[in-house]
Amino acid sequence: MASPVLDARTASADKAPPSPRRTRVSDLPEVRWAALSALAFLFALPLDLAGAPAWTWGPLYAVCYAAGGWEPGWEGLKALREKSLDVDLLMVVAAIGAAAIGQYLDGGLLIVIFAVSGALEALATRRTADSVRGLLDLAPARAVRLTRAGAEEPVEVADLRIGDTVLVRPGERLPADGTVLDGASDVDQATITGESLPAPKTPGAEVYAGTLNGTGALRVRVDKDAGDSVIARIVALVEEASATKAPTQLFIEKIEQRYSVGVVVATLALFAIPLALGSDFTPTLLRAMTFMIVASPCAVVLATMPPLLSAIATAGRHGVLVKSAVVMERLGTVDRVALDKTGTLTEGAPRVTGVEGDPEALALAAAAELPSEHPLGRAVVAAARARGLRVPEASDFASVPGEGVRAKVEGREVRVRRAGGAHTDTAVEVVVDGTRVAVLTLADRLRDGAAEAVAALTRLTGTPVTLLTGDNAGAAARVAERTGITDVRAGLLPEDKVAAVREWERAGSRVLVVGDGVNDAPALAAAHTGIAMGRAGSDLALETADAVVVRDELATVPAVVALSGRARRLVIQNLVIAGTCIGALVIWDLTGHLPLPLGVAGHEGSTVLVGLNGLRLLRDAAWRKAAAGE
Repeated sequence: MASPVLDARTASADKAPPSPRRTRVSDLPEVRWAALSALAFLFALPLDLAGAPAWTWGPLYAVCYAAGGWEPGWEGLKALREKSLDVDLLMVVAAIGAAAIGQYLDGGLLIVIFAVSGALEALATRRTADSVRGLLDLAPARAVRLTRAGAEEPVEVADLRIGDTVLVRPGERLPADGTVLDGASDVDQATITGESLPAPKTPGAEVYAGTLNGTGALRVRVDKDAGDSVIARIVALVEEASATKAPTQLFIEKIEQRYSVGVVVATLALFAIPLALGSDFTPTLLRAMTFMIVASPCAVVLATMPPLLSAIATAGRHGVLVKSAVVMERLGTVDRVALDKTGTLTEGAPRVTGVEGDPEALALAAAAELPSEHPLGRAVVAAARARGLRVPEASDFASVPGEGVRAKVEGREVRVRRAGGAHTDTAVEVVVDGTRVAVLTLADRLRDGAAEAVAALTRLTGTPVTLLTGDNAGAAARVAERTGITDVRAGLLPEDKVAAVREWERAGSRVLVVGDGVNDAPALAAAHTGIAMGRAGSDLALETADAVVVRDELATVPAVVALSGRARRLVIQNLVIAGTCIGALVIWDLTGHLPLPLGVAGHEGSTVLVGLNGLRLLRDAAWRKAAAGE
């Protein structure tokens, strides 16, 4: 069951986990242009407010407008060629209109907000794509195919065909999904099933591409082409699930289109109709531009963003990284939660929980397991050291896949192997000179506050939490019992988790999925919102998830959901304030004479008001209230 230190062959690139192929932030043009726009604005702002000569801050505002506005402006012009009008173009026009009547600060702020938002969206999209591509590197590029004569033939994995037999040596990653024909080994398949312990594989067992072989050699029959492997399906599921969010985006675009068209039509009408009736050009232009300023959604944007950004900053200080304001808003709408087991509810590593029999057996077992790299072996050694036991030296160490380890310890033969019979947790027996002297029980430890977090999430959503796990039903049931979960679905592959999430969402639920592994990534992508555990989380899970719990504190999950709910309530308050102010100013401008300075003052006043209201969530008291469920 344990493994010796692997030889130099296991350090090859085929066996090591792949290095993620990350796009640098500076590689994205959207980020570079947004940074330039923001810097120019920040340099111009104090000069403008201090009353410095226009030649000192005017060029800086020009750089701000050009850097942040050229791309949305160009895209808007291309959309116009296709008879479409988006709100980004309207914002650029509003910013230019503000500058035309001397309101350079208003226009610059609007440009910076939209440029930074676009850069963040581009970065999130590219990072997810990087992780999806990197996932494909889990499967090795080459394999050793066995000919009918038994000869070894190195080939590209893409050249493998169904029915081929491949040889997988100790420490290598499996090149294809298939069935074991010969050999015995323990295979680490956490990337697929999320199991915390390597699974024993003997003839007839199913294995998956990209999983890591242990100490035994395996001969495997290829059952699926590379494009149909479980790891390839995970990639496809992530991409497909991400695309299913498009209908919401399409709905938002329709609203933007109608609003943009309405403002443009109204502005042109305010300018053209009075001119046609003989009004003077200058006051007519000023009235139209005043309408453009007061009707621009700048106040609405700030009504929405400060509460959400404040909540993001507060959550970040307490160990939860929420990737965008959209995510922060979504978290408060979830009405069902699904949790992974290994690495989410539990720590993902076994620990010795009991010793039945000779108390000295733990020290003997630790001596035999000391050269081992198996997770159970490491747990036994850690338990002996934690109890302050002296671990004697061992010799003649040997490991046999499926049969455990044996070694000579102080002149006695010590064997440590899986125990037979019924046990509630994983159990190994310690055999000294042929006599069983003790049974060690091991279990994956629950995270602190797991039961309390489950109860809080149930209270927040009004729906019992569901456990979705690739682990076996017995292990899942034990964790569920200790955390108060009654809805348990075990033995799931990644596509099974996605199917469960989609079933709930078809029924109208907004699902939050919390997980940590590659096998959780498709469900994280398919869910209304996904949260990844950060310390041991896979790169794909971290990039696919909408938020990351940095310190793996499960109690922060219900806290951030509650904080999102408070942020959404503040957003509604701010939208009412902003909408009322904009509506009043627009009506004034349409039915009477709204002086430009008063229009700008009213517009900016509403902006400042909603901004300050949103900043209330920056206080630590906001997090404490969210964590307490207030």
